[in-house]
Amino acid sequence: MAYPDPVLHNDPTMKMTGAQALVRQLIAEGVDTVFALPGVQVMAIFDALHEHRDSIRLVQGRSEMALTHMADGYARVTGKPGVAIVVPGPGALYASGGLGTAYGASSPVLLVSAQIPSDALGKARGELHEIEDQLDVFRPITKWNARSSQVDEIPGMVREAFDQMGKGRPRPVEIEIPTDTLSASDVTDMVEPEPPVRMAPKNAAIQAAMQALATAERPIIFAGGGAAISGASAELTALAEMLGAPVMTTPQARGVIDPDHPLYLGVNYAQLTPGTEVMEYCDVALAVGTRLLMPGLDLSGKKLIQIDVDPEEIGRNFRPEVKVLGDAALTLAAILDGLGEAGFRLGTRATEDGKRFASKWKKKIANGISDLAPEQTAIVDTIAGELDDDDIVISGITNIGYWSHVRYPVRTLRSYITTSYFIPLGYAYPTALGAKVAAPDRKVVAISGDGGFMYMASEMSTAVAHGIGAVALVFNNSAFGASNWDQAHRFGERYIGTELHNPDFVKLAEAHGVRAESTDPDGLGPALRRALDADAPALVEVRLPNMMPPFQIVR
Repeated sequence: MAYPDPVLHNDPTMKMTGAQALVRQLIAEGVDTVFALPGVQVMAIFDALHEHRDSIRLVQGRSEMALTHMADGYARVTGKPGVAIVVPGPGALYASGGLGTAYGASSPVLLVSAQIPSDALGKARGELHEIEDQLDVFRPITKWNARSSQVDEIPGMVREAFDQMGKGRPRPVEIEIPTDTLSASDVTDMVEPEPPVRMAPKNAAIQAAMQALATAERPIIFAGGGAAISGASAELTALAEMLGAPVMTTPQARGVIDPDHPLYLGVNYAQLTPGTEVMEYCDVALAVGTRLLMPGLDLSGKKLIQIDVDPEEIGRNFRPEVKVLGDAALTLAAILDGLGEAGFRLGTRATEDGKRFASKWKKKIANGISDLAPEQTAIVDTIAGELDDDDIVISGITNIGYWSHVRYPVRTLRSYITTSYFIPLGYAYPTALGAKVAAPDRKVVAISGDGGFMYMASEMSTAVAHGIGAVALVFNNSAFGASNWDQAHRFGERYIGTELHNPDFVKLAEAHGVRAESTDPDGLGPALRRALDADAPALVEVRLPNMMPPFQIVR
């Protein structure tokens, strides 16, 4: 495979190891933190990290899946790639859970996996940590992956990895380097990094979108994760105001428009959606950075304009009349400019119609949530009351996390993190650690269930060892709650395999050196405040009964 030519020249007579070439190129790419675990095949990398410990921080976790979740949390908050380093075989496979999450959420995560000795590759001899065709294992959950067995190729391979993460749709990538190559030496130069180039839309597509929007009587905007990732908040809000278009988001797009904006309609999630009546109102739908996999969404007879940076997503679930391939922020800005130059002006009545419709449904959804789930609503509101707009919430795979999708007020991009569709148990706490490493001056809270938290409870030692002051909210109902609720209401209360025997979470946390306390929902506010004020690793257990999740509503 051809990689970019080295152009950051070092001493032409100086050799470096493959591990040194890797670490120096990571530093050249702007990497300041890596999440890693040691093992025989990666020890040369650790030695190179020690050499450059003033330039790049090593956060050593307790499981490879946690490492990739941490790297994902770092990437989601900063917008920069997060980097994890693991041994091959079991280490790489453990890491795949976090990589799959990053893939589903379009997050730029680089997994660096060592490999068995290069002369043993493909021979199935049973080398330590060997897995045949490891590259093939990662292809379904990466945008790109590659292996290099030449020291002088490593900087170019790293540069290509960052280029892949930076162009088009951001997704994880994986690179592999055999252990003998990491230890070998050769004359090697670094590669000059290049800033990512955002994909600009074609003018013909912009003109078609402008025409469809200019003639729309009742447009609605559906915003997905792609709009948030591109930072299209200002452009999307301005276009909504120009068109008088109500805006509905996915959970991944929270923060792309202020929840108090008069045109904000709400979140399309589970059964909590305006659905049919929104479609009856709408004549033109503008989809921005979403694949439109939304419950109750029927676009029959509607004109659909779909904007996406990934050509494979356009038309995946609905056939658009207008297709616009491009970065969401650049595309919306071009549409805004074009409509403005064309003298487009919306009548006052149309503007008020959009605001009135959005207000009606926002109130209806909010009241419906409060009526359906008053206990969950109160808990989410309590959490929100203790956090500022730019603080960070990791919404975990648990009842309160689910309800947070539709209730928690998100006003700042990159402050509300979800798994998108992959939904692995255990992701919230390590993701919060990565987010806190990325933003040490912001408060970070992980919303976890008792079942999910125990997947990654050992990472409390990581938090203490590295002084990572994220707060774990552990909601304890002594069950895998959603599955237990399913058995109660769909399977005639035939319970099996969903009830949990839990440890004393306070003692468990304190054994790790984490500040901890236990409370019921009534005491959550003060307990969370104390945990946040401590500015240190902390856990708050909240004891509560099992409660209805939003995707299993019983009326």
